[in-house]
Amino acid sequence: MMYVVTGGAGFIGANLVKALNERGEKNILVVDDLEHGDKFKNLVDCEIADYLDKRDFLERITSGEFKKKFKAILHEGACSDTMEHNGVFMMGNNYEYSKALLHYCQTRRIPYLYASSAAVYGTGKVFRESRECEGPLNVYGYSKWQFDQYVRRLFPKRTAQIVGFRYFNVYGDREQHKGRMASVAFHHFNQYRESGKVKLFEGCDGYGNGEQRRDFISVEDVAAVNLFFLDHPQKSGIFNVGTGRAQTFNDVAAAVINSFRRMSGKASADLKSLQKEGQIAYINFPDALKGKYQSFTQADIATLRRAGYKKSFMTVEEGVGRYMARLAKKEGPVSGP
Repeated sequence: MMYVVTGGAGFIGANLVKALNERGEKNILVVDDLEHGDKFKNLVDCEIADYLDKRDFLERITSGEFKKKFKAILHEGACSDTMEHNGVFMMGNNYEYSKALLHYCQTRRIPYLYASSAAVYGTGKVFRESRECEGPLNVYGYSKWQFDQYVRRLFPKRTAQIVGFRYFNVYGDREQHKGRMASVAFHHFNQYRESGKVKLFEGCDGYGNGEQRRDFISVEDVAAVNLFFLDHPQKSGIFNVGTGRAQTFNDVAAAVINSFRRMSGKASADLKSLQKEGQIAYINFPDALKGKYQSFTQADIATLRRAGYKKSFMTVEEGVGRYMARLAKKEGPVSGP
């Protein structure tokens, strides 16, 4: 049987395709939208059985054209731009499309693993998969939260596995097409190569310069969580996918810079030294993000652990270090001071 990965040419989706390949799985249908065609590069080193545009896929789903049962649908396709204000587009793309695939899977008893988001928590301080902790700040977060709510209502009558993943701040390979929505680690890599320094926001919400804290998780760990649930189709639920550990943006910047230093044969430096040397610069906090910015996130991963996922998660220093080494190998010789 065939796996389906929607958003399969995108960041997390392409990493899932590659992870399935590494298990020997090549019978994979990738569904995506290549109107902005650069994403194809994420699939060049992957093996797939077929590709379909997301509109064609939905049409074939609703018409009953697919005669063979899929092994599982991994639904990663979505608009993840938190600055997109078109609610009609966002709800159609993220909510209605997800509902159509959900009902298709339930009718045919197909495991359905889908991408939710930590954006459902808004500016909350407790990040637990519970209604009282949730309060999205933008229409992207609302589209993800509303689909989670829809799943919760359907859950008692499910006929097959349903798993929602509330991804926290994911970084790693195959995100180069995301532009301004790429991870801070990716942006820092490019900034440091170009200018010998990285830029962070000044302090806000009571945090000092660069001291805002997020739960940064490597896409390698994200893929491992997905594969765990594929291996355990009896397990369902909505789960936070983060490390359970909040680290500062300063930590990410230092990890990036120290990766460059090590590749250049230099010793790592502490944060104060990097600040003193001007390798970390702080810029004004954007007015457009005021009141819409998560200055702190930290996944409560107790539910994930109770589901049986025991593997440890990489720290920023570990995960970003691995990522930077691969990026540097791909992009060519490193530069910077």
